[in-house]
Amino acid sequence: MRVALNEKQLELLQQELELLRSAAEILDYSYNSCLEIGVKRDYSYAEQDRIEAFTSRFARMSDLLIQRVFRLLDEIDLETAGTVRDRIDRAEKKGLIESADAFIEVRILRNDIAHEYLPEALREIFKKALSFTPTLLDAVGRVAAYCQRYMPSLSRPGGPGS
Repeated sequence: MRVALNEKQLELLQQELELLRSAAEILDYSYNSCLEIGVKRDYSYAEQDRIEAFTSRFARMSDLLIQRVFRLLDEIDLETAGTVRDRIDRAEKKGLIESADAFIEVRILRNDIAHEYLPEALREIFKKALSFTPTLLDAVGRVAAYCQRYMPSLSRPGGPGS
């Protein structure tokens, strides 16, 4: 199905896809760096810095997907605005994500990252971020594939390393 976008929508979508691609690359880099660290009881200051960068990038990627890209695609698809849950449910129906429930967990984790300060809780946040990062990165490829209906001539930024 080919949908015609006006010039402003097309430009905005291209910008968001480029931001998404860039964010996915750096998140993938941090994710792989933190996989080497692993989940353990204590971390060096250098490891804590890497974990902080990783969880911040995780939170930004989830915001970029849910708050910007999913919202923009809903606007383009003439969907009625709603709650974050509505946006995530529509993303699942469109095939942008595999599981709405997993993305609700991603959203909760994003909020935990933004508001948690206890060192004991940060270890659990790190562990969850490691487990949900493949879910976020998978969505990047799905979004790129979905956007081909709007921009068939655009090369597909399928995610990290592409």
